[in-house]
Amino acid sequence: MYTVTKQIHFCYGHRLLNYDGNCRWLHGHNGLVEIELAAETLDERGMVYDFTAIKRILKTWIDENLDHKMILNRSDPLVQTLQEHGEPLYLLDENPTAEAIARLIYEESARQGFPVVEVRLWETPTSWAAYRG
Repeated sequence: MYTVTKQIHFCYGHRLLNYDGNCRWLHGHNGLVEIELAAETLDERGMVYDFTAIKRILKTWIDENLDHKMILNRSDPLVQTLQEHGEPLYLLDENPTAEAIARLIYEESARQGFPVVEVRLWETPTSWAAYRG
C-alpha cells in the first residue's frame, strides 16, 4: 500500500456546548490538517495522487469554508447574534470538536473523489484528533 499525506494550515474559532472546561468559551486555533491518501498501485506518473491537485482542491475548500470562520453547533445560541453582525460561520449539527472537524474534512475529501484513509487535525502542537473511514 502506498500513501501520501498533504498538510494544510488554517485558522478557525469554535466553542463547545455542554462542556465544563475552557473550550466552552469562544476561542481560536491555528490548525494543521493532515490528509492521508492511499492506493494499492501508482498511477502512470508513479504517484498515489498529485500533491498539487490535493492542494488545489482541498486547500481551496478549506480556505473557502473553514479558514477564519467560527465553527459552531447549529443550535448554539450565539449563532443568530454572530450572523446579525456578519461574522463568517460554518455550522455543524454537532459540537465542533477536533474529532468532528476531522470527520468533516475526511467526508469532503471522499466526496471530491480522493482515496482518503485518514484525516488528522492538530488543534495545538501537542493535541490532535483523527478520523478514518
